[in-house]
Amino acid sequence: MKKLIVANWKLNPLRETDAIRLARVSDRDHTVICPPFVFLESVGKTLRRAKLGAQDAFWKESGPYTGEASPVQLKRLGVSYALIGHSSRRTELRETDAMINKKIRAALRAGLKVILCVGEPWNVRRKGLPAAKSFVRTQLQKDLAGIRTAKPTARNLIVAYEPIWAIGTGRADAPHDTIEISKFIKNLLAARYSLRAAKVLYGGSMTSRNAKSFVQYKEIDGALVGGASLKAEEIRTIISIATQQNGNR
Repeated sequence: MKKLIVANWKLNPLRETDAIRLARVSDRDHTVICPPFVFLESVGKTLRRAKLGAQDAFWKESGPYTGEASPVQLKRLGVSYALIGHSSRRTELRETDAMINKKIRAALRAGLKVILCVGEPWNVRRKGLPAAKSFVRTQLQKDLAGIRTAKPTARNLIVAYEPIWAIGTGRADAPHDTIEISKFIKNLLAARYSLRAAKVLYGGSMTSRNAKSFVQYKEIDGALVGGASLKAEEIRTIISIATQQNGNR
């Protein structure tokens, strides 16, 4: 299974010219670029090898929903992937599992590939891996409730494990712990949703220095990269490391 690198630019950069420059640097196979909504079209026109991703998607196709973008609209812009349930939206915008569930269903119906973000805060993780697994299990069960009706497959539903306490802190998870949680997620997806061979990515303070310590393992199928994806040399190196692992498989 090829390693996948997803670059989440969040609310960056400020200028379109910088977005295009960064897109060109990141334009590689098995890479997804998720720019801010305002740059989706220009970045999409720039990409030749990487896929275009959105940082969110609403659950309605159209209607009186100010500030939202529907999966159908995104797909018509050339978007292939959508991040759903990112930790910043869960914590800062109070996005609930019920909302996330509706977004996943809508995105899958529109033909987008969903990257579902899950992960525990430090007050849970400090209690140990069993507590973290329990937290993630609850998230998955709520986020994917009734999801069989959307007919997902292991190809169009990807899970990004992003421990909240590691994001933007420079304190990444221990790879062997991520391996254990990744295996737990895969087993749950296979047993409960018949999603076998689903990809599980790691996200949480990944840099060029620690990327190999995660992506070298078969249990970790790639990475969701935040801050490091905004630095040309950093993201170029991370993609190169993942590509080397693809070549070794």
